[in-house]
Amino acid sequence: MLPAVNALGVGVDLVEVPRVSAIIADKGARVFERLLTPAERAYCESRPDPATHVAVRLAAKEAVYKALQGSEAARGIGWREIEVTRGADGRPDVALSGAAAARAAELRVRRVLLSLSHTHLAAVAVAVLVGE
Repeated sequence: MLPAVNALGVGVDLVEVPRVSAIIADKGARVFERLLTPAERAYCESRPDPATHVAVRLAAKEAVYKALQGSEAARGIGWREIEVTRGADGRPDVALSGAAAARAAELRVRRVLLSLSHTHLAAVAVAVLVGE
């Protein structure tokens, strides 16, 4: 039998890839600098279609942000305070810093479960906050 999971919050988000492509075409590198950490930017720029990978990271950040909501302080979470990383096995993971890490500590989050999927048209993410 699997152990019970104490879900403290859940978030989901969907981002349209063509919209991200248009934003990148219009704003250029400023989009990467404002929304992504240096590691996320390097990963996205290394891919054949950066917009798809930016879109799925934006969906993930918004899903985690939604899961962390519930306090005034949580509204101050910045885009780069939620970083999409990859585990050794390739699974997506999340690293939190700043206000995002503080809110997670307040909620006593032990782990953030993250699921990502994308096509050339849309990117979706689901985040579940797991408690102690």
